Amino acid sequence: MQLPLQISFRNMEPSEAMEKAVHDRAEKLDQFFEHIMSCRVMVEALHRHHRQGNTYHVRIDITVPGDELVVSRDPGKDHAHEDAYVAIRDAFDAARRQLEDYARRVRQDIKAHEVMPHGSIAQINPEGDYGMIETPDGRLIYFHRNSVVQGDFDKLGIGDTVRFVEEMGEQGPQASSVAVEGKHHVVG
Repeated sequence: MQLPLQISFRNMEPSEAMEKAVHDRAEKLDQFFEHIMSCRVMVEALHRHHRQGNTYHVRIDITVPGDELVVSRDPGKDHAHEDAYVAIRDAFDAARRQLEDYARRVRQDIKAHEVMPHGSIAQINPEGDYGMIETPDGRLIYFHRNSVVQGDFDKLGIGDTVRFVEEMGEQGPQASSVAVEGKHHVVG
């Protein structure tokens, strides 16, 4: 962290053990994501009805380049948060998840669901247990009977539209996981 960790306690006495727990967890976050600029942690005892014990609220503000991540959860009826250390653990776990999401956004790693390649059946050789798929760009891709999902090889006809996974075989490109398109499926 570029700035020292700030810890504050509200409605409770500061505890060295609790401060150490916060320091340890903040250090792990800093090792996980080295671009944290600052981190402020507030541990608060929420006074409830006399029939219940105290519950603890932990707020974490993390400043990273171009953004601020905030973890603040109302413990509500979660009796686990009657233990301050559990509340600290849960808050830092949530902070780590937010940092992971932030790091993915920064790296532009957010998953884009790719459309599987598609084509149409150009050739079928039932005796040889193989066929050829013609892609929209005119390439021919080999596939074997065992590559057709749900054993639909015998149901394939010339011109049927299929989706597949293309991989490099010993003799060139080949298709695996060949699936016949449903009549309501839109080809992208």
